[in-house]
Amino acid sequence: MTLSLYDTMTRKKRAFTPRNEHRVTLYVCGPTVYNYAHIGNFRPVVVFDLLFRVLRDLYGEDAVLYAANVTDVDDKINAKAAEEGVPIGVISDRYLAAYNADAAALGAMKPTFQPRVTETMDAITAFIADLVAQKAAYAAEGHVVFDTQAFPDYGKLSGRPMDEMIAGARVDVAPYKRHPADFVLWKPSKPGEPSWDSAFGPGRPGWHIECTAMIEQALGLPIDIHGGGIDLVFPHHENELAQGVCAGHGTEYADVWMHNGFLNMGDEKMSKSVGNVALAHDLLKTWPGEALRWALLAGHYRQPLEWTGDLIEQAKSALDRLYRVLDDSARFLEGVPTAARASGGEHRGAVEAHDAVVSALRDDLNTPLAFAALFQLADHVRTSTTGKDVAGVERGRSLLLEAGQLMGLLVADPRAWFQGGADDDMKARVEALIAARGEARAAKDWPAADRIRDELSALKVEVMDGPTGATWRIKEQA
Repeated sequence: MTLSLYDTMTRKKRAFTPRNEHRVTLYVCGPTVYNYAHIGNFRPVVVFDLLFRVLRDLYGEDAVLYAANVTDVDDKINAKAAEEGVPIGVISDRYLAAYNADAAALGAMKPTFQPRVTETMDAITAFIADLVAQKAAYAAEGHVVFDTQAFPDYGKLSGRPMDEMIAGARVDVAPYKRHPADFVLWKPSKPGEPSWDSAFGPGRPGWHIECTAMIEQALGLPIDIHGGGIDLVFPHHENELAQGVCAGHGTEYADVWMHNGFLNMGDEKMSKSVGNVALAHDLLKTWPGEALRWALLAGHYRQPLEWTGDLIEQAKSALDRLYRVLDDSARFLEGVPTAARASGGEHRGAVEAHDAVVSALRDDLNTPLAFAALFQLADHVRTSTTGKDVAGVERGRSLLLEAGQLMGLLVADPRAWFQGGADDDMKARVEALIAARGEARAAKDWPAADRIRDELSALKVEVMDGPTGATWRIKEQA
């Protein structure tokens, strides 16, 4: 079962073959940490976390190196720091911690490397010096500027002619540029802004050179896969490619370029500048992170995805269905003595559904197809539970968990999942009522037991009596 990925450069889906299957490299452009990130910022986080998981499943956990950078030098960070009267590190550390916490809540594993611009200055200035030595960059009025005319293939990644790229990009018009498309590698810092010493004078780096230097330092160039949002194809990734090749890394920078589609709020791309944002930090106060992850994976990653309340509701409902199967099957198995548990049997239906999940993910991360296969696998577990097929339940349940966790899903305890809508006071009240009901049943006070059950029902609580005692869950909404 091979892995196929859509490559932006070649504009087609093709079989993926790493340069070294014992050292597979993946780089994804990460956050600029000046505020809480909106949910659209987390679409690439979740998409490429899924790819990270698929690669680890295919090549081995230790064979995949994943770097996702942090931009902690930026005008917006500077402005926020000035507003609060603190060093930029206070701002970037605060919002990086929040970003990482939100990413973890969405089920994203920690990347192998999380390089920061402020920790990569030596590599950045060395890379710029190399470009100057290669005559691919020039000094002008205190700046160092990349010469796009030094790279004949400039525009190859985005597939745009030069005139169109200039017209469609936010190009800084400056008299010191040899060509309008040339871009800044190093610039003088303004008074009061952070500054670093360099051979070109004190200042700070431009955006594009930061990623190229961080990739080379963390992973080495060229890399196997470079990912990011579709809005980064031009100018950011186009400029990264030009820098990397002109610095002497041959004709290759990344073997595969992958880009996820926009997350839209209404008819527009979600953007802080537009103001149509939903912060992940706020959404996580209301919704389980796993439901938000499912919602972000609900459409194919290359397509635009409209973010709505209905999308999240549907994601939560889908997970409720799967967790209910896991919960019911676990309760069934609790009533089966260990000695009576059967083993063996292929249970082809479950195995085929599990393999269909893996196959869908290896086909350019086809999550809609993978979700459909997850439900087929859950149906097998439900049928086995109803039919009291112990071996079928055990095998199917194990495969369902394995397939779900490959997607970063089904990682919660099913009982905790269904009690997630209850706060601590509610949980304490329910537990007290269940204990009182148990005492009433032990005393054969059936009217009291029935009254307590009615009270629990009014709280939308369903009680399940099992061999290990009574447990409960919030009732599924109609």
